[in-house]
Amino acid sequence: MGILEGKNILVTGVTMRTSIAYAVVDIAQKEGANVVVSAAGRAVAPAQRAISKLDTVPPLIEVDVTDPEHLAALPEKLSEHFGDRLDGIVHSIAYADPETALGGKFLTTGWDAVSTAVHVSAYSMQSLTMAAKPMMPRGSSVVGLTFDATVSWPTYDWMGVAKAALESTSRYLARYLGPDGIRSNLVAAGPVDTVAKKAIPGASSFNDIWAERAPLGWDPSDAVPSAKAIVALLSDWFPATTGEMLHVDGGLHSTGA
Repeated sequence: MGILEGKNILVTGVTMRTSIAYAVVDIAQKEGANVVVSAAGRAVAPAQRAISKLDTVPPLIEVDVTDPEHLAALPEKLSEHFGDRLDGIVHSIAYADPETALGGKFLTTGWDAVSTAVHVSAYSMQSLTMAAKPMMPRGSSVVGLTFDATVSWPTYDWMGVAKAALESTSRYLARYLGPDGIRSNLVAAGPVDTVAKKAIPGASSFNDIWAERAPLGWDPSDAVPSAKAIVALLSDWFPATTGEMLHVDGGLHSTGA
């Protein structure tokens, strides 16, 4: 029996087979979960191609987390596959315009680009969770992905600010949903060679930083360690953990110079 046996899990943000979300779907299904994947707009086709490679191909629904109508329709869409119960959400959604909000352009970025980054990357964790909350019983779990925003990073710029907002959002979800028995946590992953990372100008330098400083070492081509942590947080093995940010980064966060 797997640690997610019989649980119903929504996984957002699958793009390519290299994505952390894709690895989560694969591992979650092997651990007994029923999984539905969501994507939006131009991401739907690549998500469908990616999940078609899985041993069990999960249903794919379109959900634009910035569209109130999509969010309002979410419970009905999920009920077609899960009935009336959702046990977990994986929030793996982020976007900032690489032309205006990333790559060293922090001081010149306009509000439109900033507001988009914060809406898609941070506020969506609250809006997605609240859209699905009527289906979530006690013991449910929401898990998001961040790139530790307690410090600044080269080239990360307004995505770093959006991730800081995401980290705060998770803590407030933990505060307000805790009385209902719903947990909210984040995994702070090291740099993984995903489509999102490749869109950040200069992000390849992160691999050099991790190669030099991570005590356990770090393989940027391997999404599995981060995905395993997400699956563990979705399970019943962390029943009293909420508002946490779990680092899966080879230990780099613990080192100084």
